[in-house]
Amino acid sequence: QVQLVESGGGLVQPGGSLRLSCAASGSIFSINAMGWYRQAPGKQRELVARITSSSSTSYADSVKVRFTISGDFAKNTVYLQMNSLKPGDTAVYYCNALLKTDYYSPQRIYWGQGTQVTVSS
Repeated sequence: QVQLVESGGGLVQPGGSLRLSCAASGSIFSINAMGWYRQAPGKQRELVARITSSSSTSYADSVKVRFTISGDFAKNTVYLQMNSLKPGDTAVYYCNALLKTDYYSPQRIYWGQGTQVTVSS
C-alpha cells in the first residue's frame, strides 16, 4: 500500500507565493520520478513540473521561472515553490510518483488526493 499526501494549498492573492509539499509513504522500494499536476474546473489535468531521482526537472511553459520543483528522494518527498501566482494558476494540485514497491515489481504511478490552490483578490 502506497500513499501520497499533499499539503500547503490555500487561498493567496495575485502575486503571492505558496509552497506545496508531497510525502510518499508505505511499501516503497524506489522512486524514479515525482511530479505535480493540476486540474482547473472544466479543464483536463495538466503537468506542472516533474523531477527525477537524478534531479532532472521539467516544467510547463506557463509556470517556467515562477515555479520551482525540488525533491528529497531519501525522504520520498517533493516540493513545489510557486511564486508570482496568477488567477490562472487556480486549480486542484495533485502529486504523483513513479515507483516500484519491490525489486521485481514493475514501475507504477501513484497519485495523491489533491490540494486546492486558489489565487484571488
